[in-house]
Amino acid sequence: MHLDERVAIATPEGITIELVLAGLGSRFLACMLDTLIQVLAIIALSLTVIVPTGGDPSGVGIAIVSIGTFLMFFGYDIAFETLNHGRTPGKMAAGIRVIDLGGNPIGFVQSSVRNLLRIADFLPVFYMVGSVSIIVTGRDQRLGDLAAGTVVMREKFTGDKSTRHMIAPVTVPVAQVTAWDVSAIDPEELRLIRHFLERRLAMPWPVRTYFGVEIVQRIWPKVVGAPNQVHPEYLLEGIVVAKQSRP
Repeated sequence: MHLDERVAIATPEGITIELVLAGLGSRFLACMLDTLIQVLAIIALSLTVIVPTGGDPSGVGIAIVSIGTFLMFFGYDIAFETLNHGRTPGKMAAGIRVIDLGGNPIGFVQSSVRNLLRIADFLPVFYMVGSVSIIVTGRDQRLGDLAAGTVVMREKFTGDKSTRHMIAPVTVPVAQVTAWDVSAIDPEELRLIRHFLERRLAMPWPVRTYFGVEIVQRIWPKVVGAPNQVHPEYLLEGIVVAKQSRP
């Protein structure tokens, strides 16, 4: 059971992000909590339909319960993972979330693929295939994750002492930022960027993402020539490299 296994994910811009993977234990807990919520919701829906009819629901009532059950079991995870940054209520309670192999939140198609294949992960008995897959794969992925290109990471992890004191290196090559005009970035902003980059490994993933995006939104109008839609840390690293390479 891999509870604290880490994986390095390389973004298309060349930034390497280290994540702590969710092991079988935390994923099982999330699954149990989500299943409980689903069952309770279906029971509540059934009682709402059956009680007003004196215990003898009409054909419409049966159809409503059937459709609600289908949507609850097949749409619950997809809806939450797509709209809540890869987190169902169970995953939130367990401190885990689903992301793609680039470190980004997953979309509707990826969530649909990974959750429709949950049927295969449950074979031959409760979650047997999925459990074996999580244990034997290098990134703790079940079949749905392998097909969708996703991983499940831990959020409630602060890292060990070696991680808290580790400084993340800047890896963006000078050649990639030669056309950037960063002259408008003042010394205070540069210090803020360096402070974030040097300490990002010690930050939990949501905190790291939040501060990275916040800093980029603040200084983006001052950077000319940088490509659009790049990872925030790539932009911040590029600014540091561009500043260092010019007198």
